[in-house]
Amino acid sequence: MNAERSAIVLTGCTVVDGRVLEGVAPLVDAAVWVRGERIEAVGPAPEVLAAAGAAGDFRQVDLAGAYLTPGLVNMHTHLSLSLPGQGGDAVKGLGAYELAHYMADGARRTLLCGVTTVRCVAEKDHADFALRRAITSGWVTGPRIFTAGQALVCTGGHGHEGTDTLECDGADGFRRGVRRQVKAGADLIKVMISGGIAGEHESIHTRQLFPDELAAVIETAHAWGRKVTAHAGPAPVIAEAVERGLDCVEHGYQLTPEVTALMAERGTALVPTLLVTRCEEFFDQLGVPEWMRRRSLDAGPRHLESYAMALAAGVEVLLGSDMPPFWQFEGTNASVRELEHMSESGLGPARALYAGTLGPVRWLGAEADLGTVEPGKCADLIAMDGDPLTATSAFRSVRWVMSGGRIVRDDRTGWNAS
Repeated sequence: MNAERSAIVLTGCTVVDGRVLEGVAPLVDAAVWVRGERIEAVGPAPEVLAAAGAAGDFRQVDLAGAYLTPGLVNMHTHLSLSLPGQGGDAVKGLGAYELAHYMADGARRTLLCGVTTVRCVAEKDHADFALRRAITSGWVTGPRIFTAGQALVCTGGHGHEGTDTLECDGADGFRRGVRRQVKAGADLIKVMISGGIAGEHESIHTRQLFPDELAAVIETAHAWGRKVTAHAGPAPVIAEAVERGLDCVEHGYQLTPEVTALMAERGTALVPTLLVTRCEEFFDQLGVPEWMRRRSLDAGPRHLESYAMALAAGVEVLLGSDMPPFWQFEGTNASVRELEHMSESGLGPARALYAGTLGPVRWLGAEADLGTVEPGKCADLIAMDGDPLTATSAFRSVRWVMSGGRIVRDDRTGWNAS
């Protein structure tokens, strides 16, 4: 069976990863020897083939001139997303067993589109932990999952309507909220510190946590060795959080040069989710209400200005779609379309490759296992026809996916792990 792990040597490829920004040039006419779940060797094809042959039997897979990169990492994922409107109401109505199947299907689609790792930042009923276990056990096909569990919100705060958030109040309440997520198995903590696009009775610039509540979240999470990311729009709220040690900002709709300079100085990353304010077609498909459509699209120009400010200040930006990673959108999937927006709006192809692979992996603290194509790393790889250093749109041509040493998609043979 094609999905079984075995010794495999990938040939006919050019290997490239985010280390290109650090002087590691693409390797042309390369071979990659994969043994079990991990990469055994990378180098010129004759050398790697000889080494693999000396070690025993292997299967050679010719990638026919493809560019081979690490799989993409989507840092803003909701596999149980339910926005206001008909589409979201259908998800909210799912029972526990139905939700599990729904999320598993989304995980499979996510992996097959070339996203081999996700960071979930609010999922319903802690189903993400069960899904992570199922994927790790091999019962379900899907990406590696790093998750925040339920996002923490104040009573009535952003996203309070669903079971993907936990309402907390007061410093003690938010401390308990952090500990509950850690107890469930959270890799990080997500907190809503301002209003957002999907909340009818709030605005993007609504402050939602008091200083002692914000401090309680960050201090408690850091004490447990977890980073904190925050849904946040307005600069004053973000500045306060960054001063207190916030590790990452989601969206950042209304940044300023002052706050982006502070983020760069403190090492606070930004997941800009540019798609959120330029996805009218997606909203049409889900039937979101007019108030949400207008709030989103009207925020688009300022959102893009904020992103430009972050780039100018040297803030590290990371790929995150908010839309389901696999969602077909404007001729590709949401993950690739977001990365294209990031690249076209000032990041450029080489830095976009980094922002979609090695950058997120380093934020997650997983660089010992993921993010590059080199010996010892997990074999989470994708192959495409286009050169990602020439144009980020090359990711539209992904036609082959490997996860942990298993080939899960190969368009040339018609194989996929469906």
